[in-house]
Amino acid sequence: MKKKTKARASKKASKTASKRKAAPQRAPSKPAAALKLAAAHKPPAAPNDAKTAIRKLRAQLAQAQARIGQLEASADTDFLLGILNRRGFERELHRAVAYIKRYHASGAIIVLDVDRLKPINDAFGHAAGDEVLKAVVAVLLRHVRASDVIGRLGGDEFALLLWNLSETDARAKAASLEQTIDALGFVFNGRSVSAGASAGIAVLGPHAEAGRALEQADSAMYVRKAQRRHET
Repeated sequence: MKKKTKARASKKASKTASKRKAAPQRAPSKPAAALKLAAAHKPPAAPNDAKTAIRKLRAQLAQAQARIGQLEASADTDFLLGILNRRGFERELHRAVAYIKRYHASGAIIVLDVDRLKPINDAFGHAAGDEVLKAVVAVLLRHVRASDVIGRLGGDEFALLLWNLSETDARAKAASLEQTIDALGFVFNGRSVSAGASAGIAVLGPHAEAGRALEQADSAMYVRKAQRRHET
């Protein structure tokens, strides 16, 4: 009986061993910590890729800055005449007054209004009026220095900020601009017409205020316009 029991046990053991050999072996799974460590040690991006990305970002930044500059400039520029609008001129005037007060400099404002522009617009259309305005701006640009400032306050009214002028010099400059613009001639639909201009001044000194000085020059311009009506 002992021999039969031993034989059966031997057969059972051999069958168990054969099953173990036949069963497929599973690869041991990596622990989570090992996976994290492997991910942390991935090779960095190639240097050339990083340089390309940096160049691309710099180009995009330059484009954005250029666009911002264009928008800022357009906000202060008269789109028809290419000079400062009222907002841009007033900004430059405030800067000039601050400079004059700090460094005891001097300057003057000339406010100039184009005469007879409305009749030209009514008779020949706004394109004709725009031509007159462009011709007036061309005159102003020829008669000021690079450091001076020209702006369109609105409609047919312009302002000039002139540095280092006495009151006498400012009045002489205003009179010269009136004469030059009065001499301009235009032909619309076969008819010869002229416009003309009236100018008023305000002197900028150590106690000047930007808003008040602009109002003074504007008031002086209307007085001058009334005088010119009586002269004609």
